[in-house]
Amino acid sequence: MEGALVLFVITYLLMLLCGQYKTYIALLSALAFLFSGLLPFEKLLQVIDFNVLLMLVGMMGLVSLFVESKMPGRIAEHMMKKVPDVKWAVVSLALLAGALSAFIDNVATVLIFAPVALEISRKLQTNPVPAVIAIAVSANLQGAATLVGDTTAILLGSALDMSFFDFFFYRGEGGMFFAVELGALLSMTVLLFLFRKENAPIEKVRAKTKVKDKTPTALLIFAVVLMALASFIPDKPDITNGLICCTLFGIGLALHYLKHRSLDALLSHIQKVDFHTVGLLLGLFIMIGAITEQGVIDEVASLLARLGDGNVFVLYTIIVFASVLISAFIDNIPYVATMIPVIGGLATTLGIDPTVLYFGLLSGATLGGNCTPIGASANITGIGILRQEGYEVKNSDFFKIGIPFTLAAIIPAYIYLWLTYGM
Repeated sequence: MEGALVLFVITYLLMLLCGQYKTYIALLSALAFLFSGLLPFEKLLQVIDFNVLLMLVGMMGLVSLFVESKMPGRIAEHMMKKVPDVKWAVVSLALLAGALSAFIDNVATVLIFAPVALEISRKLQTNPVPAVIAIAVSANLQGAATLVGDTTAILLGSALDMSFFDFFFYRGEGGMFFAVELGALLSMTVLLFLFRKENAPIEKVRAKTKVKDKTPTALLIFAVVLMALASFIPDKPDITNGLICCTLFGIGLALHYLKHRSLDALLSHIQKVDFHTVGLLLGLFIMIGAITEQGVIDEVASLLARLGDGNVFVLYTIIVFASVLISAFIDNIPYVATMIPVIGGLATTLGIDPTVLYFGLLSGATLGGNCTPIGASANITGIGILRQEGYEVKNSDFFKIGIPFTLAAIIPAYIYLWLTYGM
């Protein structure tokens, strides 16, 4: 067990110190676990969650087609015609970005809406930095609202065999969706306060963006509908959702080729799938499978149980706010992937229902990324876009929005989840 723990800790430290190489580090570590015998080869396929990997590939591909279609830009332009001033433009953009990111990748959402914020700022000669930050943190918040909103949600949903509808209503109670939306409601009030002085009016102009193709939008909607319907099918294959997403992506690629007759255009969408994240998760599944096999997860669960003295409320509070703090500085994907089996072991040790702990983990880890500029991929993407446009983002610029936004979002979710599943 000691060897497995040492190798895992070294891997984690290397991923923190060399973030740009974390996928390769995770995959090399996975090979080390396998060839050292810490994870038997015959158990390799059992520890890999193929449903998660297939869902990621399919949804990322569909989002790439969706973005190219120009539909998001058209939606944003129509929305701009409805708002009176910059304050409401920023808050409306953040709300729309959040709503969209409940169904597609957070980074893709930022890539869609940040250019709109930049264009508004150019026309009104205002600073776009706060607006882009607001879009990024709002996109990151809503990732935990649905099964397909974020990698961490996909991980938890797969681990608990949750359907698409289970994120709305789980075992007869309001699910993660309502916890996130309560946080979103209060956090939007915070944004209105932060942007209270941005009262410059917005000129009403006609929408200029022409939608190239409505098929990707239809395919995205169809993917969500099919996953929702599949949740009613008993004894379905474990990779059902993954197959739905990948099949629809394949259909989208085929239709795209028939329309453009360009192999390069086809390959460009395959290349936009984030295979680094897929590879990172593959490595993590193997690593976590190995330390589980060696008993490390059980030991960590026992330690956590002693730390909370067996009190579920104390454990829940520790998990939520420790997740917020940890995810403010490290990637929440490996953290959540590691903690899911820990919580499962903890529940077994204490003989308790782990639901509130799992949901606390997801909410804390997702929202914690909004505390710092490096806490979430959406934040890093937004700041990168601003830098390309010549705007330098100070840490203080981010903290002014990210920290109050996070507190406003996590506290209602923390209370709601405990009252719903903890009492």
